[in-house]
Amino acid sequence: MDTGNDKERSLRLEEENQRLRRAVEELTILNEIATVMSSTLSLDRIVDVIVQKCVKHLKVEQVAVVLLHESDEAQPFHTMIRSVDSGYDVLPYRLDDQITGWMLKHQKPLLINDFTKDDRFSGVDKQRIPIRSMLSVPLRLKGRMIGLLNVFNKRMEEGFSSDDQRLLSIIASQSAQAIENARLHEEEQALLRMKEEMRFAYEIQMKLMPKEPPQVPGYEIAGRSIPAMEVGGDYFDFIPVDEHQLGFCLADISGKGMPAALLMANLQATLRGQIFLDADAHECVQRSNTLLYRSTDSNKFATLFYGLLNTENHELSYCNAGHDPPLLLRSDMQLQRLGPGGLMLGFMEDFSYFKDVVSLSPGDLLVLFSDGITEAMNADEEEFEEERLINVMKENRDDRPEVLIDKIIETVQSFAGDEPQMDDMTIIVIKRV
Repeated sequence: MDTGNDKERSLRLEEENQRLRRAVEELTILNEIATVMSSTLSLDRIVDVIVQKCVKHLKVEQVAVVLLHESDEAQPFHTMIRSVDSGYDVLPYRLDDQITGWMLKHQKPLLINDFTKDDRFSGVDKQRIPIRSMLSVPLRLKGRMIGLLNVFNKRMEEGFSSDDQRLLSIIASQSAQAIENARLHEEEQALLRMKEEMRFAYEIQMKLMPKEPPQVPGYEIAGRSIPAMEVGGDYFDFIPVDEHQLGFCLADISGKGMPAALLMANLQATLRGQIFLDADAHECVQRSNTLLYRSTDSNKFATLFYGLLNTENHELSYCNAGHDPPLLLRSDMQLQRLGPGGLMLGFMEDFSYFKDVVSLSPGDLLVLFSDGITEAMNADEEEFEEERLINVMKENRDDRPEVLIDKIIETVQSFAGDEPQMDDMTIIVIKRV
């Protein structure tokens, strides 16, 4: 008998059987991952399935899937999930920054079977990292690396093989798309939830604004606010105080979006609470400032113009807390700016505000506005500025307030052209007829 040939044939047959077993194993893994890819599982669940497959088929103690976040340059990676084989009582590992840096730089598989003797990471305190062997491959999608798939401590003494590296690379290539799809789905769902919350906040905010202008004998009044985002930081209000007094205000809150909207609601409640204490304009503003300072962060401010119109003697007492001076266009076309009465709200806890008083004659036109009007910018980075607003007022002074507001907004939007609205635009027009 030719025992030598028999042994050779037996070895070749065994090698072929091992190759076939590996091929079947790889196909099984690919099929399992493909099933996950076609599912609607959460990102955590998909990553957990991938980890389980790695622990099972590569026979390792631990697996970590680490995703790259390009928006966070300081910490571009964060570990999504780790899995430790139940038969091993080991602490979770943390991939050292130096190893992560190596993967970011080289973006190719990293195989180490004796971590303590590997010269590539001589600066790493290997005594503190209980890693005997490790295999790391990049997660790639459309030519870019989106993360790492890491396995630690092969349970066989010989450590990781080139076949292990090839298998893990196959798993990584198939997993990348599933992970990215799940991540994009979660981001989309989070965006939809945020949009719904913003829509709800917008509805609440609009309910806080006056639904219609007050009907005051001898006056025509209108107001409007157009937020730059779903919700804004501008606020205007009309508050009937008694039969002959109308309070009104226009405020501009620092910041934009939800934080500004919350501060706006806080300011409205605070100011309304003070108005009905039968106080002068400057006293209302002063008390509101103190309360706002105590209830908000130190970096939150609001400019505010508050006026109290006496419709019996046609006097307007007002306090301007750091807001753009409203424009009072007299019937003889003379222009008067209603200047400051103190600092913006929330800047200092104790500040003495003061008021001023003006009389309104028939034909006088008062326009309050936020800086979203005058600071609107066109493609040449020119601002709309107060002078253009004054020109619109003079050219359309005979129009009803709501029509004048339309023309002001149309003129601002025409000036800005295709440039996006960068700030809330709010206007109040009060005209004595």
